[in-house]
Amino acid sequence: MRILEKAGLVSLGLVAGVSISLHFAAMADKETLATPLPIEELRAFSEVFRRIKSDYVEPVTDKKLINEAINGMLSGLDPHSAYLDTEAFKELQVGTQGEFGGLGIEVSMEDGLVKVISPIEDTPAYHAGIKSGDLIVKLDDTLVKGLTLNDAVKRMRGKPGSKIVLTIIRKDEPKPLTITLVRAIIKVQSVKSKLLESGYGFIRITQFQEHTGENLATALETIIKQNQGPLKGLVLDLRNDPGGLLTGAVGVSAAFLAKDALVVYTEGRTEDAKMHLTASPDNYLRGNGKSDYLKNLPDSVKSVPLVVLVNGGSASASEIVAGALQDHKRAVIMGTQTFGKGSVQTVLPLGNNTAIKLTTARYYTPGGRSIQAKGIVPDILVEDPATAGQDSTFRLREVDLNKHLINDKPSNEKPDDTGKKTPATPNIKEDTTKSVPAEFGAKNDYQLNQALNLLKGMQILQGK
Repeated sequence: MRILEKAGLVSLGLVAGVSISLHFAAMADKETLATPLPIEELRAFSEVFRRIKSDYVEPVTDKKLINEAINGMLSGLDPHSAYLDTEAFKELQVGTQGEFGGLGIEVSMEDGLVKVISPIEDTPAYHAGIKSGDLIVKLDDTLVKGLTLNDAVKRMRGKPGSKIVLTIIRKDEPKPLTITLVRAIIKVQSVKSKLLESGYGFIRITQFQEHTGENLATALETIIKQNQGPLKGLVLDLRNDPGGLLTGAVGVSAAFLAKDALVVYTEGRTEDAKMHLTASPDNYLRGNGKSDYLKNLPDSVKSVPLVVLVNGGSASASEIVAGALQDHKRAVIMGTQTFGKGSVQTVLPLGNNTAIKLTTARYYTPGGRSIQAKGIVPDILVEDPATAGQDSTFRLREVDLNKHLINDKPSNEKPDDTGKKTPATPNIKEDTTKSVPAEFGAKNDYQLNQALNLLKGMQILQGK
């Protein structure tokens, strides 16, 4: 992927062997703010620097001290701002193309430990049973406590085929778990699709990547061709989608919204951080030279009855799509409350193959809602019986992260676990056997089946 000159917007946090979700975009040069330097604080910094150089038990290079100072400045701000050294910056760029090496887990730092936000589907971590909310306390024989997040991520990366042992603390487990993972080249298929039955299609987006919008258009064309005509209903599955490219989110939303409809807007302190992104090619192609991949979609895509599935693992770009379709009343949002990451990170290259990832704005749905530390509340609450209660009790959300930004526009709307918009969780007989969550899109996927039933009901009502 070509890196444009100045910076890029990032939509989610650090990833261990997984792409850091981002969108590169050219930005205008900022004028230097004419603010006086904090002389006393700089004097204190200089004195600490001098003392470490002269008195620390072992010699320390200037480069290490300054890098650690930059790390501290950024990590002390919020969970998503970070310093990207040469290796991390390279991983950030490569990851958006959907192929990278590692374990397949999205992580953050919490009280000095690595906390799992979500395992990525079809990766070593996913198949090994790593869960959202797991705390990683040891990497092989190295304790995580004392490592920076970047250092921990580096240790989890490695040559494909090599092994790493994770020691994990998990709620409700009496003792730490030891899980051996084999690193792999991770190829994330961004868009998966199939015709569920005559008239009804299913599209799952696992992560928003460089070609997600194009892949969505191809999937829609394929399903309509398989159906031999317009669809009666479509399920868009964003469950456990951790986010990704902002342009991908705008492109996916634009496929279903009227031309030039507002998808998302951002607000920050600088003019560069203020954007209004609409369902137009200028905003989802962003001058990358591609032809408009949505222009040949049939008109029926704009009006097909649509249900969007979300859960606590749906974050950032996923929440942008769900929020846009919900505010425009274009889709019914079904599932459980989303992750709640409503901030925008800008990647600022430093010119020496390093960069800083800095939170520069909050984003808002077309109706002016901030989902920061709150998430999208579904129109219809539907939990998977196999994991009922776990999504709200055990799943990590933005609000659980240390130093998270507050929601600057709190609404009177309560989260789904205290004030459900539409109480739709069915009565389910207690099962004493251990329940295993169904694979997303499988025949026994409970939430998908409820979405399909809703679409069929909508079709009946339209007929009447």
